[in-house]
Amino acid sequence: MDYSAANQGLWNFIIQLGYIALAILVANFLREKIKFFKKLMMPVAVLGGFLLLIAKYVGLTVSESIMETLVYHGIALGFVAMSLRVPEHKNEKSGKLVGLKSGAIIVSTYLVQGIVGLVITILLSAVLMPNLFKAAGLLLPMGFGQGPGQANNVGSTYEGLGFIGGRSFGMSIAAAGYLVACIVGVVILNILRKKGKLSVNENAVENKSRMSDYYFGDDEENSESIDVLSIQISIVCAAYLIAFLLMWGITWAISNYAPGLAKMLNSLIWGFNFIIASALAMLVRTIFTKSSKIHSKALQSQNNYLLNRISGLFFDIMIVAGIASINLEDIKGLWLVFILMVILGGVATWLYLSFVCKKVYKDYYYQGLISMFGMLTGTISSGVLLLREVDGKLLTPAANNLITGSSFGIILGAPVLILVGLAAKSDMLCYVTLGILFVYLGLLLLIILKINNKKD
Repeated sequence: MDYSAANQGLWNFIIQLGYIALAILVANFLREKIKFFKKLMMPVAVLGGFLLLIAKYVGLTVSESIMETLVYHGIALGFVAMSLRVPEHKNEKSGKLVGLKSGAIIVSTYLVQGIVGLVITILLSAVLMPNLFKAAGLLLPMGFGQGPGQANNVGSTYEGLGFIGGRSFGMSIAAAGYLVACIVGVVILNILRKKGKLSVNENAVENKSRMSDYYFGDDEENSESIDVLSIQISIVCAAYLIAFLLMWGITWAISNYAPGLAKMLNSLIWGFNFIIASALAMLVRTIFTKSSKIHSKALQSQNNYLLNRISGLFFDIMIVAGIASINLEDIKGLWLVFILMVILGGVATWLYLSFVCKKVYKDYYYQGLISMFGMLTGTISSGVLLLREVDGKLLTPAANNLITGSSFGIILGAPVLILVGLAAKSDMLCYVTLGILFVYLGLLLLIILKINNKKD
């Protein structure tokens, strides 16, 4: 085997990880030593991501495929680690209720974004751009709300239906959404901080908590035979492997026995890998917890402190890689449509979430609002990114709401995916879709407000 630099298959992945590590170290130095960055409150991972993005455009060979791979798996691995944590206090009924309401918030935000996007494209086609593909407005919730994967898929579909440059436009919306999440989100954090409405969580952990979490009781022999961190990483990776096998089995069965359904469901299953992986991790956690009742310490191995650190590592890598993978060349053409959709879409998203989050997340309003805004303009990773600036240890339910809400959102959001396809069939169906979006938004708002008033 060739171990030299000529073997790119051997070295390229490590080199790309090295770029991410160097970007994080430089960003951390800048934030610690330069007052501008410290006052800006820009997270180290975000700053590192933009440093790497700049380096890419001045000549550094950054592999976008590797960066996208790290983003895809980093989301799942980070949430697997979070889901394996042993809950300190249980409130299952309340958790399911908030999960349902979080799902309604997520999907209703898609609807708000879809309405804004369609209104823009319909008006522009009537006044300035008669040949504009009207359904293009629905790429706003696909890029902002669901991220680059769905923006790419729907944009490609629209391109096949006559929207020239549909894929590029969808990806540009997704890229801009991520920038809105990272840049506008950070600006909002600074404004709220200056107004005294929130304080920055500095990840402070009491020594007693750290030490009690670090060891697994008095089993010194076990702690000496294998490193504690190795056990935690092994559990996380094993849970993710099981999730992969489950997704592979499901998609294989659908492809063989219902090929028509496979075209719609398979990409959805693989696109929401982090939800399936998180659900499996919760099942593994339950098995481990139950095992302690039958005196099987070999299975009762979770360590909350280390699992927090592992999830933080994956999220940081994912955030840097996500920003570095943005292709600025996608933001081209259709500038007026693009600018209006990004600006008005971002404003509408913030205003709407400010209203509904106040109704649902009464005890942690700003954490819930910031995390949802980050996810529903960028990706779930940017939601966690912003949340960690105000809830570094993820002590509030806000982070878990992103997972449970997304799970409920798959069911509640199914009609949205149907409407996305329907609108592209004709101009008339585009108008019909706009009307249905308003009706469905009203139904979800009714659910959110009714459950709040009755239960809370």
